[in-house]
This record gives sequence, C-alpha cells and structure tokens, in this order.
Amino acid sequence: MEKISRLVSENGVVIFSKSTCCLCYAVNILFQELTVRPVVYAIDKDPEGREMEKALFRLGCSAPAVPAVFIGGKLVGSTNEVMSLHLSGSLVTLIKPYQGLLSN
Repeated sequence: MEKISRLVSENGVVIFSKSTCCLCYAVNILFQELTVRPVVYAIDKDPEGREMEKALFRLGCSAPAVPAVFIGGKLVGSTNEVMSLHLSGSLVTLIKPYQGLLSN
C-alpha cells in the first residue's frame, strides 16, 4: 500500500500500531528509552486501517499485524523480533543512525 511505503521511506523508524495495543506501547517506549523517536502510526485511527493491516500481512508481518516495526525502510518484525534483537544487542546497531534525532 502506498501509504505504508511512503511512511517507511520518509522516516527512519516507523511503528504501525493500534491505539489500544499494549505491546505497541511497550515497543514504542523501548525505542524512546534508546533515544529514538519513532513515527508511530495508529492504523485503527485511519479509515483505510483494515487495508493497511492486510498490506502489512502481505509484507510479512505475523498475526497480529501490529506492532509492525520498520527500521531504515526494512521490516524488522513485531514485538518478538524487536525484543530478540534488543536482548542480543543487535537492535542498537540498527537504530544507531536514528538515535538522538527529534524527528526521523
């Protein structure tokens, strides 16, 4: 979907989320604690949200489709993938270009 592609290509770190998703909130807080200010896009607030969720599935997101985290234009995955990267120390390497920036 064009909206997803545009957001991902224009911003360093993007989290597609739902406003009531506690895992989305946790992933967002993790990035903020690592001094990254991700663009958080709540698909449940978008009239095309269902289509966006289907598009995220097609891109490779697992069920549920949110949080869907993109870093540097590439799909990293959901909570499990982000937390695994964080615990292994690999997440810091991926986000280094975006740390300390007020907007990505």
